[in-house]
Amino acid sequence: MTIINTKKTLFFSLLFLTMNVFSQSKFKVALDAGHGDHDFGAVYHGHVEKNIALAVVLKVGKILEKNSGIDVIYTRKTDTFIDLIERANIANRADANIFVSIHCNANPNTAADGCETYVMGMSKNASNLQAAKNENAVVTLEKDYKQKYNGFDPNKPETMIGMTMMQEEYLDNSIALAGSIQRNFIEMGKKSRGVKQAPFMVLHKAYMPRVLIEMGFISNPTEGAKLDSESGQEEIAESIANAIIAYKKEYFGAGNDDVITKPSQKMEPVKVIDTPATTKPVIKTPEIKKPESKPEVREEVATSSGVNFKVQLSASGKKLELIPSNFNGLSNISMSSDGAIYRYMYGNTSNYNEAKKLLQDAKAKGYSTAFLIAYKDGKKVSVQEALKQ
Repeated sequence: MTIINTKKTLFFSLLFLTMNVFSQSKFKVALDAGHGDHDFGAVYHGHVEKNIALAVVLKVGKILEKNSGIDVIYTRKTDTFIDLIERANIANRADANIFVSIHCNANPNTAADGCETYVMGMSKNASNLQAAKNENAVVTLEKDYKQKYNGFDPNKPETMIGMTMMQEEYLDNSIALAGSIQRNFIEMGKKSRGVKQAPFMVLHKAYMPRVLIEMGFISNPTEGAKLDSESGQEEIAESIANAIIAYKKEYFGAGNDDVITKPSQKMEPVKVIDTPATTKPVIKTPEIKKPESKPEVREEVATSSGVNFKVQLSASGKKLELIPSNFNGLSNISMSSDGAIYRYMYGNTSNYNEAKKLLQDAKAKGYSTAFLIAYKDGKKVSVQEALKQ
């Protein structure tokens, strides 16, 4: 009898452990339906943005929930008003892998049409800034918004300039997610207005790859009617869900999901400011440092045959010298650029297990969102495809 009970205990312990590991490995998607309650969003021709956004979010979530490897988190499932910062924090507390905010566009020019997906960033483009102003204006409906958002003025996007360094940490993955969404829109026959950058308040406090989708213009009579129809919502929801699943297959797993610092750990605690005691200044003799040797700058072009792996550390609008001091002491850094964004990579190996060690080295140096990338015969491919070789 004791042996049987021991076996039963062992069996259920292993079962619980297996289920626990499985649940922890799920891809978490935070879906955010824009606006809500007294915040109607854009209203044209009887079409109300808050209602359309919620309807599409629920449909996207329903599709994703059929996938056993995905958990869905909603910022709202009913007609309620949620503060912008709380929307991001819902995703942070859940340690979501991505944050997707869904909206409808509008323009006094009722001929404007098409869909676009935004990533967090500063922009000098007038139309991008106007889109951000329109969505950010909701903060004025929140109590004490000036204190809550540290003096942010929704009519002056430049007051968000201090956020640029933080947003660059997730820029490359955000662009990849936005690109996947726009490609799926094109495949369903929608007009694509592209992937754009703008300073959206709802995105800046989400510590993960995040995007804001403008599904189309409800100010356009034809497009607005389709967005407000059951068939139109089903179509666009399926497109968004497929794009998220495609992104998951590309970037989640194969060693890229074991992030050291979770979003919930990056949420800002309440700051307590102590007044330091007055002390006499200590004059120190300046330390004379030897100039750091500058390695040859290598633009990343994988020309070797076969498969090789690298660790992508970050993406930035700034071009940095490829010296260890700029990369937390890491050497063997390479860079690629598309003209606007510079991507920085660490290491280079044809061995996948060695690549995973390089990834852990990068994360130990503070690059918690670093991930593996792969090349085959000089062409960038997914890690999964590289592993098939």
